[in-house]
Amino acid sequence: MDIIRSWLIAPANRPQYIAKFPDLGADASVMDLEDGTPEPHKQSAREGLPAMVAQLRARGMNQGLYVRVNHPRSEHYRKDIAAACSAAADGISIPKLASVAELRQAVDLMASAETALGRPMKIIGGIESALGALNVSEIAFADPRLVALYFGAEDFATDLLGARRTRENTEVLYARSRVVLAAKAARLSAIDQGVLEIHDDERFRFDCNQARDLGYDGKVCLNPRQVILANELFSPSPQEVDFARRLLVAAREAEARGIGTIDFEGRMIDGPLVKRCEHLVAMARH
Repeated sequence: MDIIRSWLIAPANRPQYIAKFPDLGADASVMDLEDGTPEPHKQSAREGLPAMVAQLRARGMNQGLYVRVNHPRSEHYRKDIAAACSAAADGISIPKLASVAELRQAVDLMASAETALGRPMKIIGGIESALGALNVSEIAFADPRLVALYFGAEDFATDLLGARRTRENTEVLYARSRVVLAAKAARLSAIDQGVLEIHDDERFRFDCNQARDLGYDGKVCLNPRQVILANELFSPSPQEVDFARRLLVAAREAEARGIGTIDFEGRMIDGPLVKRCEHLVAMARH
């Protein structure tokens, strides 16, 4: 499973922002042809992708470089996918993905380009509508090119035609939970909603902690500061890693004595917690 703690997006028509990607440390860096690029600039942004990708590769970005195309019902969709493939990005991000059929359309459009590249293109799907949230269980298992799902709260709330956005996120909790559940069942990375208050670190931390409690692996990031915070908050803390390592030692010693359930520092420890600790230690090693 790809580990994506930070999913940084920048407009594809702003090369001065894209050029900063190698220095920012995001696990996934996304050149945005959708909302970030105004309609009159979409064609020129597509034409500029090969040069930008080549420059980023020359600076050592050998993975995690994506193009967010326009949504599947857009007139730009086919042209965006063709441009991303010709630029040899690592993959595409599909916003407002609503059905398996839309995902398979993208796969079909990339087939010939993949043959020329000699590798598959990765796909990150954006679940941002009521229909997408309802169909996410099928979407998550639809194609091996899909490596992650992200939840787009703002578009989702808009699609509900009346939902009010709140700090507590209760209005999107059901859909947010469906996305992470489907992603984890399919062993995909789950990327949580963006935070529009880009200068409010406390707000971003609150949202990240809420997301991590739900099981998300990372966060949509809208600026470099959010990348730093996401990488920190979606990585195991030193205290968590220390506890996990000590617990695993105790569990293995007990297993060697034929004991399956132990009392460790006042807590009953059995298989599920051992597996969570193994995951934490593997994350820390990565």
